[in-house]
Formats: sequence, structure tokens, C-alpha cells
Amino acid sequence: MKSRSRSLYPALLGAVLAMAIQTAWATNGDQMTALSAPTAAMGGATIAAPRDALTVLYNPAGLADLVGAGENSGIKEVRADFGFGLLHPPRSVNGVSSDSNYYLMPSGGMAFNVNDRLYLGVGMAGVSGMGANVPDISPAPGRQPIVTTKQIFRISPGAAYKVDDRLILGASLNLLYQSLALSNPQYQLPQNQQFGLGATIGAIYKLNDRLQLGGAYTSRGYIHNLEFNTANGTVRFDMDMAPSYAVGVAFKPAPTWLIEADVKRVLFSKVMNTIPVSGLAGVTAFRFGWEDQTVYAIGVRKIVSDKLTLLAGFNYGKSPITPANVNTNLGSMAIVEKHVSVGLTRKLSEHVRGNIAYTHAFGNSITSSVAPFNTISMRQDQLNFNLTYAF
Repeated sequence: MKSRSRSLYPALLGAVLAMAIQTAWATNGDQMTALSAPTAAMGGATIAAPRDALTVLYNPAGLADLVGAGENSGIKEVRADFGFGLLHPPRSVNGVSSDSNYYLMPSGGMAFNVNDRLYLGVGMAGVSGMGANVPDISPAPGRQPIVTTKQIFRISPGAAYKVDDRLILGASLNLLYQSLALSNPQYQLPQNQQFGLGATIGAIYKLNDRLQLGGAYTSRGYIHNLEFNTANGTVRFDMDMAPSYAVGVAFKPAPTWLIEADVKRVLFSKVMNTIPVSGLAGVTAFRFGWEDQTVYAIGVRKIVSDKLTLLAGFNYGKSPITPANVNTNLGSMAIVEKHVSVGLTRKLSEHVRGNIAYTHAFGNSITSSVAPFNTISMRQDQLNFNLTYAF
């Protein structure tokens, strides 16, 4: 059995890597609320009680607290979670709908039990993205198109260490790959890619068999300066990924029930407020003006039987884009705030489980408080599918 399970590892990693070039999107500002079906179904609540191996991307301490072939057992050797999400985000500027309304979002993670205390893992997913493809935003003569594509893919190797029966500590290295294109009537910046680095640290503390706490900090993602070669020279600017910190509490009122509540603070103002620009005629800075965002997530899990688990969640984060900054964010529209989700996990065999989740982000519109009084609107529907192999 061990040789068979080990032969699956390269195949699973290869499947995820093959999907890694697809487009990513996001719902809390420009960051995904969740990267897998089990976490999406919980509204993104995963800091205190991890749902799958992708915990290395949220709270790496969770690698040592994952369940194995059964909900009440840990992993003996390995757990692999891989799948994808399909997002439908209709959005518009001044009532003009954007094209490109379906996006595929791959994700995958693996966790390895090295010994009773040490666990290793790696996760990869599209963690951030936004954009628009609007043919004409203005009733004025002449076309006023807005086309923006931003996406960040992340690979995070990490480790977790059980200090004792109560405390788990974890850390991961975040390898980032950002792709960005900006186009409007004033300038056209073609697709450009750069790499970056960051880190995440986390902890889980078990107060007792029913209650445990979690916390995680993700550093700023330092991405190399973007450089765009244009007919008028080279345009340069720096667009890093926002740092964040989160805390969570998970409570088991009964053996078959789990309730988790998380609070996350995303420091968008450090990277998406004012960005200096060089080499672009008439533009010295992009003044996006994003504010920091506090995200609240709550999820409920119910084990119906040894084969079926049901999940539901709610997620809220006030838009980092305000009426005062609508006119400088016509190409992003990252403004949805309220999300509801449902999902289930079905045990397919002794070692394999299937997971599915549906998330709906309610429509939100924001009108500029200063002339011209542009209006941006957006809603989202998302399906996530994952397969789990645990041994």
C-alpha cells in the first residue's frame, strides 16, 4: 500500500502544476476568500481548524492538525487535496457589462507526516486577482475601453511542529508569480510578469477537546518591479501583495458539529494606496486609494454519517474601494462584500473523498462621490471541486 500511495505523489503534483497557468480571481478585495471546496463551503473560516492541505497557504500550523482517512483520525503518511474553482463574476461600469465572465482557478496541496511532531507540506493556488474588459464606459463621443488583468499565483512550501499536545507552530515560504496588464484610452501597458517572495507564520492552540484557537500572519509579498516596454520607453512601478493577519476560534459543541469564526485584517493601504510610476507621460503615480479591509468569516460543519459531511458559511468584508476612489478603480471593481456558501464532503472509498462547494457574492454597486460620477457594479457565483486522498 505504501508503494502505491507514493506513486501517486508525482502524478498529483503534476496535475496541479499543469493547471497553474490559468487565471485567478478574488472576492475579498483582490484576494480569494477560499482556495478549495472544503474551505469555501465554510465561508473561508480555516485559521483555527484546517479543512485540507491548502492550510499551508492560510495557516501552516494546520499541517499538523489535518484529518486523515476519517474525520476523527490524523494523517498517517500523506494527505493530498487538489481541484479547481469556476468563477462567474458579472461586472459593469456605468451599466456597460464587462466581457470575459468565466474564470478557472486551480489549487492543490499536500501534507506529509514525517514523525509524531514534524509535518511538511506544499500548497499552490491563484491567491489574488482582479480585472475588467469593458468596451466603452462613457456616453461621450469616441470609445473609452478599460481592460485590466491582474493575477498572482503562489507556491508555498511549509512545515508544522507539534510542541506538545496543545501547541502547534508553523511557517511557510511564499513564492509569488504576478501577471499584470493595464489598458485605457490614456495608455496601454501589455501583459508583464514578475516573481516575488514572502512568508507566513502561524500557530494553533488547543484549550481542550472542544475548543481551539488559531492565528496567522502573512508578510507583504515583495514582488520585483514591473517593467513595461512601450513605444515611448520603459514604464516602471512596484505593485506588491498586501500583508495580512488573522485569528480564529473553533468550537465543537458535539462530536459531529464544528463551528469556526475568523477575523482577518488585510493591509491594502500599504500596497494599493498610492503607487509611484516612472516613464509614463502625464502620470507620476497610480492613486488607487484602497483602504485596509477587515474580513469576518463563520463556518459550520455537520458530520451526517461516516460518508457524508455538510458545510455552510458566511463571509463579509467591506469594500476597500470607496466612493471617493471609484474613478481610479474602473479597471478593478473588487467591491463585493457579502458571501454565503454551502457544500458537502462525500467519502468515496477508504482513502478518497470528494468535495463540492457553491458560493454566492451578493451584488454591490458604488458611485463616485466626485465628478465624473461613474458607477461600478459586481456580483459573483463560484463553484469549487476538490478530491482528497489521505493515507
